[in-house]
Amino acid sequence: MAPVFLFDCPLKLKMIMTDNPIENILIIDDEPAICKNCVKILSDPECKVDYALNGYDALKMMEEKRFGVVITDLKMSRLGGMEVLGRIKERYTETIVIVMTGYASVSSAVEVMKMGAFDYLPKPFTPHELRAIVRQALVRRNILIQNKQLLLEKKDNKPIAHQLVGTSPKIKKVISMVQKVAPTDATVMIYGESGTGKELIARAVHANSNRKNKVFFAVDCGNLSGNLLESELFGYTKGAFTGAHKDKDGIFKLAHQGTVFLDEISNTNKEVQGKLLRFLETMEFLPVGSTQIQKVDVRLIFATNRNLEEMIAEGTFREDFYYRIFVYPLNLPTLNERKIDILPIAYFFLKQYSRNIGKQINGFSSEAANRLTEFSWPGNVRQLKNVIERAVILCDKDQITIKELPLLGDASEIEEMIENVPQTNEELKLIKKEIREKAVRMVEKKFLLNALTLNDWNVTRAAKKTGLQRTNFQGLMKKYGISRPAKNSKPDT
Repeated sequence: MAPVFLFDCPLKLKMIMTDNPIENILIIDDEPAICKNCVKILSDPECKVDYALNGYDALKMMEEKRFGVVITDLKMSRLGGMEVLGRIKERYTETIVIVMTGYASVSSAVEVMKMGAFDYLPKPFTPHELRAIVRQALVRRNILIQNKQLLLEKKDNKPIAHQLVGTSPKIKKVISMVQKVAPTDATVMIYGESGTGKELIARAVHANSNRKNKVFFAVDCGNLSGNLLESELFGYTKGAFTGAHKDKDGIFKLAHQGTVFLDEISNTNKEVQGKLLRFLETMEFLPVGSTQIQKVDVRLIFATNRNLEEMIAEGTFREDFYYRIFVYPLNLPTLNERKIDILPIAYFFLKQYSRNIGKQINGFSSEAANRLTEFSWPGNVRQLKNVIERAVILCDKDQITIKELPLLGDASEIEEMIENVPQTNEELKLIKKEIREKAVRMVEKKFLLNALTLNDWNVTRAAKKTGLQRTNFQGLMKKYGISRPAKNSKPDT
């Protein structure tokens, strides 16, 4: 008999979405050599792998020990894979089952998937293929467990402005840094993509500071031109410019002893940057059109989604101003970089909008939870918030299902377009074009993730194996927001 696979060194399988330090995996096959090789390939400090030579022994083992993933052969002399799959799905709903067989066929694959198998692994397979499918299975199981825990959680959440939701290492680091800087009067510089919650962090700093009982002003510098921004911040006197019919106090004066958050500071011109620099140094300013200096006590928090050092090199941002505001930088991770936080944040918004609308929605179905965690979220937390609000409005039952999440991913969009029958030839042409484009995106993304997974997320090796130039491969990764996972974390598969 031909070998099922070649043995090579084990690969880390540690999951970041569970508190359980050890993952238990069970191999079921009536050929001892296959079982032993699977054990060697999957064994890891964070994974304990056992095996059984038939379905009966495997089920007895499962009565005594909890297994997160079961990999069973389809054809066995004593209790085959179909029977094992059925009994596991009936008794152990959180266990993920992978079926492997040397008698692969489309019909058998469809049958085991319909019965609830996570995936189907034809023999022979490589160690990379086995590890990749087990990684994905463990992630799916951890999503199920997390969703179940959140479904059972009854406690109310605190107001969003005062709480940062999440337990991922990256958001914990941000929370720790907020706790350290909040009691001080240090200037804070927040970096983060659009929708990552920069204003939320600024409000958290203010809410935990000695100024928490004073005013908090949030100003979007991107919506105001240089002169208008200057007059809004510093105020102006009557007759200072056309339309200035009376004196007006600026935000800095109104925010005395409070906090002012200047979002998208990269959109200010150099003249405004110079005046803000002087204000930071002295806490003194001149209202537009006035000769009388005013002094206030204000804490400033800045934010941007752009690289200010690149702007300095381009000559569009003052270097001296940059060094003055770069006192305490906070870098916010994207939602895709902290997938463990997606479901807790989704439940937070679910409870918030359910309460506001007056609905009793308890949580998400397992399919909906999977879709939420698998989506890449280019719009970050803001996009997730809007999706949950829409889902709550659409939902008529006690759980949100994938039917209420039709806009997440190309696959669901394709399904939705197929259901909408075109009425004219022009509509038909348009829909066919959109379906082709979305299908190509789906295939390209899966192609990239598969290549990266099979090559241990080594970009150079993955590009070489697929026959692409490394730069082209990286270009596709950037296009779909796929990045190399941090050490000891789970890549987005």
